[in-house]
Amino acid sequence: MADVFSPLRTRISAIPVVAPIGRVAGISRGTLRVRGLESLAHQGDQVRLGNLEGEILQLSPDEMVVLTDGTADGLAIGLPVELAGPAEIAPDDSWIGRIVDPNGRPLDGKPLFRGPVGRPLSRAAPAAAQRRPLGARLSTGTAVFDTLLPLVRGQRIGLFAGSGVGKSSLLAKFARGVSADVVVIALIGERGRELREFTERVLGPTGMARSVVVVATSDQPALTRRRCLYAAMAAAEHFRDQGLHVLLLADSITRFAEAHREVALAAGESAALRGYPPSLNQAIMGLAERAGPGPENAGDITAVFSVLVAGSDMEEPVADILRGVLDGHVVMDRKIAERGRFPAIDLLRSVSRSLPEAASGEENTLIAEARRLLGAWDRAELMVQAGLYAKGSDVTIDAAIRIWPALDAFLAEDAPAEGVAGSFRRLASVLGP
Repeated sequence: MADVFSPLRTRISAIPVVAPIGRVAGISRGTLRVRGLESLAHQGDQVRLGNLEGEILQLSPDEMVVLTDGTADGLAIGLPVELAGPAEIAPDDSWIGRIVDPNGRPLDGKPLFRGPVGRPLSRAAPAAAQRRPLGARLSTGTAVFDTLLPLVRGQRIGLFAGSGVGKSSLLAKFARGVSADVVVIALIGERGRELREFTERVLGPTGMARSVVVVATSDQPALTRRRCLYAAMAAAEHFRDQGLHVLLLADSITRFAEAHREVALAAGESAALRGYPPSLNQAIMGLAERAGPGPENAGDITAVFSVLVAGSDMEEPVADILRGVLDGHVVMDRKIAERGRFPAIDLLRSVSRSLPEAASGEENTLIAEARRLLGAWDRAELMVQAGLYAKGSDVTIDAAIRIWPALDAFLAEDAPAEGVAGSFRRLASVLGP
């Protein structure tokens, strides 16, 4: 019989009996200088100042520098500062179907208990030599990802898109359709008014029934927004370590990077990489490496990281860092969205590094043929639209012109009931004999 009082006992046991206390010694430009805790504190530890929380950014023999997760207005010299210890979160199985903040507090108005074990927000990835290879291909609910851009268990892909091209809708499709035991969604810097719309209308009851949504809205401090992705990753690791397959959806890494930049600059780090600090590389790569196939006797984290690319600039720092560490990237194009095809994926600029292993020989032949004809259409499109192409001049272009409307429509289709096999049969019928 389940122990109904276990969550309550866990919460009570987490209450400290003794709390080290220091004092505010200085306030400047959003940071505090605190004395009295420097011999007990560690870099990155959390502190509390009444209703505010903060993180230790710098330590010296005489004092430490703290960045708070709220405004310093109203604070004064001499205020007590409580040392709360390492940054951690305690996910629990009961979080499925819930909306929480980066500190593990409920945002949906219902009680929420912490799990029995606290997990550090920042931790090392599983040992590389002990991790399993990528797993089997996943059914995604979308025809293009079931065929031309396969997603396999444990794969990490980037979704590169500008604003307003259907990125959130595609992530919600993944949350509803990808074969996984649990979905963990990190909404970083999201507009507050869009949270309920995303969870109730876009994600819907089907998606929420197996999801944990971790949210930090755009008006919250940089510490909270940065913590959002770390908290979501810790929650995903909680379920992975139970042997489950977890789908992690992060929207967006760009907003995480912007929050990291604010924190790093407050800590005294110099700006580089178009204003981003050098530590951004390690922060992003460390998070990406925590996802992926797990070690033996554990599950896997299949991850989709969205990246906001202004003006489709794939060379900007965040996009460039992610492309080098992920197992594939999907590029969404505004021009495709403007003509009404969703998901607005530019297939020729997108790649899944699970190929060719994720498909059979016959399936790889279909994928190669579809890409060949799409490439031919892309090269000839302007000539065709201008009336400069004469039919019969090129056999490949003639074939591309013939199948283009059907192939373009296929890229927007949901997967049939038969899943991956049905999607490939549909692709074969589009390409014809």
